[in-house]
Amino acid sequence: LKNADPSRAFQGDAFFREHSERADTIRAQLLSPDNGNAVFYRTAPEDKQRIIKLLHEKHNDVTAMTGDGVNDAPALQQASIGISMGTGTEVAKEAADMVLMDDDFASIVAAVEEGRCIYANMQAFVCFLLSCNFGEVATVAGATLLGLPDVLTPLHLLWVNLVTDGPPATALGFNPPDPDALNQPPRKVSDPVLTPWLLTRYALTGAYVGFATIKIFLDDYAKHGVPLDKLSTWATCDTNVKPWKKFMPLVASSNVPFNDNCAL
Repeated sequence: LKNADPSRAFQGDAFFREHSERADTIRAQLLSPDNGNAVFYRTAPEDKQRIIKLLHEKHNDVTAMTGDGVNDAPALQQASIGISMGTGTEVAKEAADMVLMDDDFASIVAAVEEGRCIYANMQAFVCFLLSCNFGEVATVAGATLLGLPDVLTPLHLLWVNLVTDGPPATALGFNPPDPDALNQPPRKVSDPVLTPWLLTRYALTGAYVGFATIKIFLDDYAKHGVPLDKLSTWATCDTNVKPWKKFMPLVASSNVPFNDNCAL
């Protein structure tokens, strides 16, 4: 702070000495980000809390508070991110969100990078599973609407979820940090993990997967001489009569009468 403006240095008790609406307005203006950095000295614990509250309520700032003593605990708890020293008191450590075990502020940068990596991996994990499950839902729903036999049986769904979905999604959770992670602008606290764009994107991906699965299923039946119009009436046919017997995925009774819809 060699080039800091001396007029931007405030004594804690003097800064909050006057209690009025006008004084609150002036204090909010003094702490505006447009006015640059400010330094507080001889600040009591309750004044630290008031500074944090002022920054959050008047400017919607994300506040970070560092401390190591018992008297810092209330402000550490109130701040958006409380940072305690590893050599600090147990009270301060309990109140903080981050503990610097090496008492080095440079560790905060590494923690921010790791936090962004965890967030990105969590987002990739959720999006991958959603795209797979959207595809399964689209397949089952589409087959039901078309009156088709089960395209995916319960065993198929169990296999897809346990073998082809789980391990790849878990692997995404262990991706290393992006080399460009710290160059990205910070996201807003209110930003959801799944944005409307991501939901739309993976819903369309799932719909495509469902369409492709049903198309492959129909093509396989067509190769065996069963067109869509006949396949959609499979429930009215005797599944013990060829050729329906070889296509029926479930065991059914043989008391269904044979009709014209079953003729191939």
